[in-house]
Amino acid sequence: MAERTPPAARLPTLTEVVDVAAARAAAGSAGDGNAGGAAGSQAEALLVAEVMAELQPRIDLMFEYRVREALTPLLARLTDAVIREARDELANTLRDVVARAVAQELARRRVR
Repeated sequence: MAERTPPAARLPTLTEVVDVAAARAAAGSAGDGNAGGAAGSQAEALLVAEVMAELQPRIDLMFEYRVREALTPLLARLTDAVIREARDELANTLRDVVARAVAQELARRRVR
C-alpha cells in the first residue's frame, strides 16, 4: 500500500522548528558556571516547551489523519455486515408475515 501524505502536507524536521543557532547560543551562554547550569536546564525546559507547542497541532492533525485512515475501511466492512444482517432479518420477518397472512386467508376461505 502506497503511503499518502497527510493533509498537513508533511511534518517539519526538528531543525526547521528550532532555530539551531539560537539554541546553541542559549546553551553556550547557559553552560558557564554553576548558575549557568540552572539557567541551562531552564533554557532547555523552555526550548522543549516551545518545540512541543509548535509540534502539538501538527501531531494532532497527523494523529487524526492516521486514525481516520485506519478506521475508514473497518467501518465500511462493519456497515456492510450490518446491512446484510438487517436485510436477512427483514426478509425472514417478511416471509413470516406473508405466511401468516396466507394461512389466515386460507382459513377464512375454508369457513365460507
